[in-house]
Amino acid sequence: GAEDGAVDILLVGTDSRTDAKGNPLSADEQRMLRAGDEVATNTDTILLIRIPNDGSSATAISIPRDSYVQVPGIGMSKINAAYAYGQSPLLVQTIQDLVGVKINHVAKTDFEGFKQLTDSLGGVRVNNAQASPKYAEGPLDLDGDQALEYVRERKTLAEGDISRGQRQQAWLKGIMSETLTPGVLLNPSKLGGVIDAGTQHTIVDEDLTTGTIRSEAIKLRGVRGSDIHFVTAPFSGYGTAPNGGSIDILDEAGMADLSDALRTDHMESYQE
Repeated sequence: GAEDGAVDILLVGTDSRTDAKGNPLSADEQRMLRAGDEVATNTDTILLIRIPNDGSSATAISIPRDSYVQVPGIGMSKINAAYAYGQSPLLVQTIQDLVGVKINHVAKTDFEGFKQLTDSLGGVRVNNAQASPKYAEGPLDLDGDQALEYVRERKTLAEGDISRGQRQQAWLKGIMSETLTPGVLLNPSKLGGVIDAGTQHTIVDEDLTTGTIRSEAIKLRGVRGSDIHFVTAPFSGYGTAPNGGSIDILDEAGMADLSDALRTDHMESYQE
């Protein structure tokens, strides 16, 4: 971020219905979350979005929540634990160390936000890479309720959380493709409506105002689907942590390549 003119935004999605141990949140805890207070919830989505200074492309990197990484002050742990222990600041620090870019903004949303954003655009088209009992492979047109179900599903998918991350990327690509069109970008009330829907269930840092979001969206007006790069942090396999939890083992050489491509804004030449 900052020093190279690029904007790096960390998008954290939580399933607002459960806490870090998977237990249902009380009504008070749900209210606290909506008010922006920190509650020990698990992250279901960790996406790092990078917009280069010239606005020629956008990259979203999905970091699986079971990725086994070095967490400052804690040691090797699932990246999800960084959020459970230290909330956003510790997660930011962990990802900055992992990827080598400075994160400028943090936005936290819950899955209701996914639903509202989808409906504000009149539905969204996603390209589904993996069929499941409810959703066939190929292009799908989803409304808000369907999108919510689509991005939450993981038990029926071949690679669980990894596959779910790919679905979340497909949804985000659909949202971006739908938003980055002249009909939305150049229509202040339409763009305002999309930003309002997207931020209603989202807690953003003080610097990430709706004005900043609007200007970053407009900066991307020349971007087409092929300029939006989506990758999953490269991993070499699955394992078991000392405490018995299942983990995703990151590919260190692959992560170094990804970090280089990201920092130099050469994602089009980066191959997973």
